[in-house]
Amino acid sequence: KVDYDVCSNYGNWLYSAGIGNDPRDNRKFNMIKQGLDYDGNGDYVRLWVPELQGIKGADIHAPWALNSVALSQAGVTLGETYPQPVVTAPEWSRHINQKPQGRSPHPRGRREPAHPPMQPKVRGIDFYFSHKKDG
Repeated sequence: KVDYDVCSNYGNWLYSAGIGNDPRDNRKFNMIKQGLDYDGNGDYVRLWVPELQGIKGADIHAPWALNSVALSQAGVTLGETYPQPVVTAPEWSRHINQKPQGRSPHPRGRREPAHPPMQPKVRGIDFYFSHKKDG
């Protein structure tokens, strides 16, 4: 299955590049935070970047921040088997070496909500065609 929408993808690339339509000043796309939020265990990165397969967990989102022992154990040599970063944004530093939070399918270290999540109402197809709405 291919998930592709030309307009949405183009808009997201523009937004990520900082040239999209956004009223906020100095907005930047934080790749480290997004990786921790949506790929906390690094499975997606591991699928598409086989050079980093040996890095465990969320550390895969910032391999340049690992010490030489961890890189060696993972079979990664920065500048040889995987490139050095071209640029590192200052705002990434507060997310590097953090445990993933949020919507990760493998939420290692995820905080539990203060209240249990509300269960959605189960509504059949008739709900959408009925004139009487219950909620």
